[in-house]
Amino acid sequence: MELGSVSAAHGSVESGIMAGVGKCILVTGPPGVGKTTLIMRICENLKLSNPNIKLQGFYSQEIRQGGERVGFEVVTLDGRRARLASSTISSPESRKWPAVGKYKVDIASFESLVLPELKIREDTGLFIVDEVGKMELFSSYFFPAILNILQSNIPLLATVPIPKFGKDIPAVVRLKNHPGATIFTLDKSNRDAMKDRIYPQLAGMLLKP
Repeated sequence: MELGSVSAAHGSVESGIMAGVGKCILVTGPPGVGKTTLIMRICENLKLSNPNIKLQGFYSQEIRQGGERVGFEVVTLDGRRARLASSTISSPESRKWPAVGKYKVDIASFESLVLPELKIREDTGLFIVDEVGKMELFSSYFFPAILNILQSNIPLLATVPIPKFGKDIPAVVRLKNHPGATIFTLDKSNRDAMKDRIYPQLAGMLLKP
């Protein structure tokens, strides 16, 4: 169900690797609506209420030069950074990189930082993934790492893009259809109140064994 909204996913999913019912909260909404800001505010609240919680994962942000967006980078929760995509890089190697619009996606850079952050460890309390999008999914190892998290009992808080031209990314559809997923749709009218809706649910997940 959309909960607008919010929705708890249900129904049939692919068998096998998707069979495990993980704890998963997905935040979606149009570009620039504030998904990353919301995720980071929730993280800050969790750290204040539970200083010992071990958070793992990453968020994405723009790279700007002279007021112009020239790319994107991924940042771990402890501040390490790596290039995700660039519109200005020009090298023999970059010509082989996949592209999204004018941006070339640096898969090797992305994987070197993000994949270790998505490994399940004994003391991991929560995974943060911002986002599960087209650029990130060029990595053939990224989505299997997400599915591995869903098979564990560790909660996942992730952002996903809205469908483009009415068509959703297949991997995002799989996440939305996961039986353990709840989807929150962010817009300008509800973004200030959405933290107070997501935080209690996520805190409740962290308390359950």
